[in-house]
Amino acid sequence: MTRLSVNINKIATLRNARGGNVPNPIEAAKNIESFGAEGITVHPRPDERHIRYADVDQLSKVVKTEFNIEGNPMDNFKDLVFRNQPTQVTLVPDSTEVLTSNAGWDTLKHQSYLKEVIAEFKSKGIRTSIFVDPDIQMIEGAKATGTDRIELYTEEFAVGYAKGKQQQAIKPYQECANLAHELGLGINAGHDLSLDNIRFFKQNMPYLDEVSIGHALISEALYQGLETVVKKYLELLK
Repeated sequence: MTRLSVNINKIATLRNARGGNVPNPIEAAKNIESFGAEGITVHPRPDERHIRYADVDQLSKVVKTEFNIEGNPMDNFKDLVFRNQPTQVTLVPDSTEVLTSNAGWDTLKHQSYLKEVIAEFKSKGIRTSIFVDPDIQMIEGAKATGTDRIELYTEEFAVGYAKGKQQQAIKPYQECANLAHELGLGINAGHDLSLDNIRFFKQNMPYLDEVSIGHALISEALYQGLETVVKKYLELLK
């Protein structure tokens, strides 16, 4: 079974554009869970341009499914995670300048750093995942860090799928998933997955534990409604 974790950053982006608390990310998370989603994901940035640290503190009190906090493990991010004790922390190497995550970790170059950070999170009983590109060497490097899971960065797949090159696009992800499974790593995936491509991705990806979907899902919900879209993803992930 592949779990659906919904990233609610874009709901917070819409709220922040106007001020106030409409739409309310906390209420949205509760609704999304009630529609059947198996997890809530947030990715707080240092400038708090969408999800704010205060949102995370509130969400940790109300999320009943799996709570996944993503981000670059700087000191203030680590403090946030330790304070809220999510089910999972996903380490993403994004800088303060990027609009959205655009690359995975170099798990060879940053191996000692990742090993140290992951040991801290695991000592608190928090499951760890590393955001990585679909590259065999990066999977092997991830194993050496002590992480529980990897999250495959799926933009390259989404671009290939949109060009009609589905089989070519999925191949490196299949190879990485098979290796990760052999190495005892869990497998998550995310970035640019959508209602258009999720069925093919799920049907052709072995050992897929979880997908994290935000931008596409919230955009699709503007036309079809949040409950309808969440349930469509759940059906396609069966």
